[in-house]
Amino acid sequence: MKRIVVLISGSGTNMQAIIDACQAGKVAGNVVAVISNKAGVGGLEKAANAGVATAVLSHQDFATREAYDLELKQLVDSYQPDLVVLAGFMRILTADFTRHYHGRMLNIHPSLLPKYKGINTHQRALDAGDSEHGVSVHFVTEELDGGPVILQATVPVFAGDTAADLQARVHTQEHAIYPLVVQWFCADRLRLTNQGAELDGQLLGAAGYADD
Repeated sequence: MKRIVVLISGSGTNMQAIIDACQAGKVAGNVVAVISNKAGVGGLEKAANAGVATAVLSHQDFATREAYDLELKQLVDSYQPDLVVLAGFMRILTADFTRHYHGRMLNIHPSLLPKYKGINTHQRALDAGDSEHGVSVHFVTEELDGGPVILQATVPVFAGDTAADLQARVHTQEHAIYPLVVQWFCADRLRLTNQGAELDGQLLGAAGYADD
């Protein structure tokens, strides 16, 4: 069974979906720890209720991003993870940190990458008049939201939608596809190569699995 550490900054709904999948036997792994950069967030309570170890490492206690990431790396490594999962972790990670977990760190981003890297993705999709929006799971590299895409899910954009409407629609898909990708990794089906993400030995396209 693979050891999984999840990093969060908020309510931890994707974290909960992954914990639930592990505890239901759908993922060949265990979430061994949940680490947040903010105290008192809902995700910490959810993790504790699920019997998962939790820790808080506040970025406000560090003068630089580099100092924080060095301490975070040591904390994460203390749990000996096979996989690090970013689930609403609202920090831009340093190159040293991402290199340390190269090929064993995943992120979920609420857009159809490479569209709308960064924040406010739902409003940006509405402002652009897009007819569809979605979510991407990708390997983490030094480029912000730029690592190879593994899997995407698409949702429609309806007339009159608000950013909150889109967010709710996207969240439903997030909770379906993130545990699936984590399972692919834990089953040794998924890996990062110099060419990109591979599933079952096949190089995935720019939009990930099932890319035409």
